[in-house]
This record gives sequence, C-alpha cells and structure tokens, in this order.
Amino acid sequence: MAISPRELVAGTLHLTSLPETYLRINQIVDNPHHSAADIGRALSQDPGMTARLLKIVNSPFYGFPSKIDSVSRAITIIGTRDLRDLILATSVAKVFNGLSNDLVTMESFWHHSVGCALIARGLAAQRREHHTERFFVAGLLHDIGNLLIYQKIPEMAREALLRASHQGEVLHLAEQAVMGFDHAAVGGELLRVWKLPKHLEEAVAYHHAPEKAPQFPVDAALIHLANIIATAVCFGNSDSQHVAPLHNAAWDIIGLSEDVIEPVVIEAETHFGETLRLLQPDAG
Repeated sequence: MAISPRELVAGTLHLTSLPETYLRINQIVDNPHHSAADIGRALSQDPGMTARLLKIVNSPFYGFPSKIDSVSRAITIIGTRDLRDLILATSVAKVFNGLSNDLVTMESFWHHSVGCALIARGLAAQRREHHTERFFVAGLLHDIGNLLIYQKIPEMAREALLRASHQGEVLHLAEQAVMGFDHAAVGGELLRVWKLPKHLEEAVAYHHAPEKAPQFPVDAALIHLANIIATAVCFGNSDSQHVAPLHNAAWDIIGLSEDVIEPVVIEAETHFGETLRLLQPDAG
C-alpha cells in the first residue's frame, strides 16, 4: 500500500503534538509587541518546563558567571529566540518519550539525537552563527521522522532496517527503496504541520541532501555534517551500521575547515552526559 509522508504525518498527530506551553510561547515570540513578562506568564503555567529551562541556562552548557534565577533574567541574557528554541528542546524530549517502540531502543535514539544536537551547535559556533540554539534543536529533531515510520508502518521500517544491515546500504537510501521516501521527508513534513520555523523544517527535511535545501542550505549542511560525525563517533547506535557519505557540497556550503571537527567533538563529549540529564522529561 503506497503512502506519502503527508499521509503518514496526518494519521499520527494525536501521537506527536507539542505541549500547549510551547505553542503559546511560540505565538508570543512571533508577536512583535511581546514582552518578557508575557513569556514569563505563559511559562508559569508549566513549572516543570520552567525548572528544566533554568537548569539548562545555569549549567556549564552556557557557563554564565552568575546564577540566572528567573525567566526574565534568562531572556535578558540569551534573548527570546534562543529561549524559545530551548523551550522547544525540552518539549521535544516529551514527544520522544511518548513514541517508544520495538524497532529501536529509545535510549540509543535519544543519545544519537543529543550528540548530533551538541555537534551542530558547536559547528554553528565555529561559523559564528547568531542564535546557535536553532541548530541544537534541529540536531535533536533530525531523525524524528523515523519514530513515526516505526509507529505507523513497522513492517516496511523493518524491511528497510534489514536491507541497510544486510546489503551495506545507508538507512535513508534503504527507506527510499522500500517506501519511496525517507525519514528526513517525514520529519520535515511533521515540522511543517507543527508550524515550526522554516529553517528547522529544511534542516530536518534536507539533512541527507543539503544542497537541495531551497532557502536554508547552511542549516541543512550543518545538520548533515553533525549527523555524520555523531554516527562516526558513536553517540548512540545508528539504526544502520553504515555511516552516510558526506556530500562534498556540504563543506563548500558551510565554509569551515576539517580542523574544527576535533575540538567540536571534544566539547560535545564534555557536555553530553549533563545535557542528556537536563533534557530528560522527568528532569524538572
């Protein structure tokens, strides 16, 4: 039975809704007349999310010299866009937590996603990008399409996994051969339905083909590279044993030297354990 990414996502929205707190804050930040107090009031309805957020901004992940003890202070220090992206990161943890299945261990999936997120953030910092949290969130989300595939069409997913394992094919190509699309297309469609920013949608949808991203090729190329590095250094176990090939165009799009990889990986490894702990759904 043929199915498209759009049909797959449309049939799973009850499994994959973002928390109302994030949706409210997203609307507030998109309003040019919003204030820090507006965001604080919205967050006050979710004490657990607020606690996780303040733990993150007070962690070595940021390394601020003084304690940040309020949402308004956090907004002053890191800005509303990065704060929104961190709130999305804590929300994504809940989505992941609700989509467990027997085709992949969620611990391994989550470890790879966090590793990719940290590496993406580090690469973005090397490029001196503004609002580097958007790359962290894109890294967290890059494989979320796989979870919907595993939930809704498990037999086809199993066939793709076996094909990747037995024939030495990278997973996204095996998915295209079996299903006619891959997890990147499903993830991009989910982010479109969630009405997340276009740069996140393209980073996820084109992370295996960054040169095809129509508006945000840098975002897609950074996630492409971060995903490959995270797999190569074994942040979690990839669903396929095979590291996807690096598109030569990605280096040209990013404009970085290969010399940045080692320090970025070292920094990611330094923050990996604590970031896992801070983003867990029960960490608040």
